[in-house]
Amino acid sequence: MVKSVASVMEVIPERVDRYLGETIATAVGRMSGEARKNLRDNVTRALGGSPSDELIDRFVDRGFATYGRYWAEGAKLPAISPRNIRRHFCLSEGEEHLAAAAASGRGVVIALPHVGSWEWGGAFLSLAGWPMLAVAEALEPPELFQFFKQKREAIGIGVEPLDEHAGTALLSTLKAGKIVGLLCDRDIQGNGIPATLLGETVTIPAGPATLALRTGAVLLTAACYAGPGDGHHAVIMPPIDTQRTGKLRDDVARVTQAVADDLSSLIRRAPEQWHVLQPRFHNVA
Repeated sequence: MVKSVASVMEVIPERVDRYLGETIATAVGRMSGEARKNLRDNVTRALGGSPSDELIDRFVDRGFATYGRYWAEGAKLPAISPRNIRRHFCLSEGEEHLAAAAASGRGVVIALPHVGSWEWGGAFLSLAGWPMLAVAEALEPPELFQFFKQKREAIGIGVEPLDEHAGTALLSTLKAGKIVGLLCDRDIQGNGIPATLLGETVTIPAGPATLALRTGAVLLTAACYAGPGDGHHAVIMPPIDTQRTGKLRDDVARVTQAVADDLSSLIRRAPEQWHVLQPRFHNVA
């Protein structure tokens, strides 16, 4: 079913697939009690302050719409020409940080939130000569994971499943001076470390900090946003200080908190594009 829908998305006009994705996801979001509650809690935290129920619901509806756009455009991306990818994407802030990091030869770790469409960013980086290796949550059945893996590899993004072998691939990539991208605003494996995200203590994967500290790679945080209009743009934050100051455990905690601070800033730029439909916080009004 997923493969059939993706195949259809590749051949219909771009604005049509975006409209369909947004419309269907918004309708589903209004009927999905658990997912809507989770997104509502997460958006409330991302908005900060004391937002009204009306404002929260508006952002939640927009959140489901942008999530539908993410899937529709992700299915379409392998069929979009390199020329149109370049035309619809820009590094609006921080390109100099990535250029300097890539030129250092030390390898680059990019920590990402589930915001907008990181695949668009990965496709653009590949065209710019900076291909990225990403780690993705394994899907069931395995054939479905292979399908998405092939689609991402078709746009220049290498993909490794999140398992016991992922570390070896990441280390090899960084040793070669290349780029690794890690989505790290969710603690999928449940073995993250405490950090403050959007003002509340949660657990954050320690992978980005640990890799950078152990390999000497440059550590950046970034997000790829949908918009304006049909376009996409990325924001890359300045490098995080990964200088060793003490025990590795303490340094990992310090650097992970710095990552969480950047993620909070990036999420707050577009709370409606933070696509986390799982519980993330406790005691959210």
